[in-house]
Amino acid sequence: MIIGAVSENKNSEKRISITPEIAKKYLDNGFSVIVENDLASHLGISDEDFQKAGCQLDNRENVLKKSNIVLQVNLPDDDSLNLIKENDILIGNFNSTENKTRIENISKKNVSVFSMELLPRITRAQSMDILSSQANLAGYKAVVDSFALFKKAIPMMMTAAGTISAAKVLIVGAGVAGLQAIATAKRMGAIVFATDVRMASKEQVESLGGKFLVVEGAENLETDGGYAKEASDEFKKKQEELITETLKKIDVVICTALIPGKKAPKIINENMINNMQPGSVIYDLAASQGGNAAYTELDKTVEKNGVTIVGESTILNKLPTSASNLYAKNIFNFVLNLYDKDNKKININMEDEIINKTLVK
Repeated sequence: MIIGAVSENKNSEKRISITPEIAKKYLDNGFSVIVENDLASHLGISDEDFQKAGCQLDNRENVLKKSNIVLQVNLPDDDSLNLIKENDILIGNFNSTENKTRIENISKKNVSVFSMELLPRITRAQSMDILSSQANLAGYKAVVDSFALFKKAIPMMMTAAGTISAAKVLIVGAGVAGLQAIATAKRMGAIVFATDVRMASKEQVESLGGKFLVVEGAENLETDGGYAKEASDEFKKKQEELITETLKKIDVVICTALIPGKKAPKIINENMINNMQPGSVIYDLAASQGGNAAYTELDKTVEKNGVTIVGESTILNKLPTSASNLYAKNIFNFVLNLYDKDNKKININMEDEIINKTLVK
């Protein structure tokens, strides 16, 4: 079995799907590995590094033609898809809802397409969970970047000239990205508040030293899969009142609230922003799905009434080496789950929930 990987569009995606370290693991498990020339030079990983790990190198066309399993971050362009052979396997984070037609077309060639954002939230799948590993980094980087934009010190400082108060941070959405944002902001000395529609988040937020903002009479809005579901109008009204008052004293807001397959909930409205302190920062990680905050513009930084609002969709391109290392490990664990090592063949067992849920039919 030959594992292959070709370059992403480096203008929009800096991550890679396989590293020399992970390539060695594939080789140790009986696979061969072939990668496109100059796959990761932008990350300081040379072709020689891949060769030392035991990989073959070739041009894009030959890699796709020779591979049995193609590993990517994003769905390849149509020219590349056409080079993938019948009965091959394609694995990546393919945004299967938006790319449904293109995936259906490649599936007609009997190519098995596995889209990793569909991975079920079960214990056995944790080591394969790309959404969690990447969101972890996104939450960390959002805090670092927003603090860089904030024009005051973050921790409380007591000096002979006087005391500087600690910055106050609100995390909207306490999923993986939000929890990492809480932990990072606390480590840097901020006072941290958080809100989420899932009541199960309260204990997690408080364990990290954050204060959970509880909406009076809140119900637990969590799906069986562990994701947030849409809130009722009554809940939204109560949440709005609570957040409106809280934001008047907040310096930095990190927005991470998403509902799978839907537009991001609009949690921070124009009136809330107008009442925030000038110099405050809103960093909206939900921008690619419409944003949690009013005025958010995708991949732009805007200012409204002295409040800086950042709409970020490619934050992982700012940490591409770390993101690639984690992503490659997630994909490796997924491939091993597909692989019958004794018989040296792929076993697409549809009774396995992990395989069943991620195979785009």
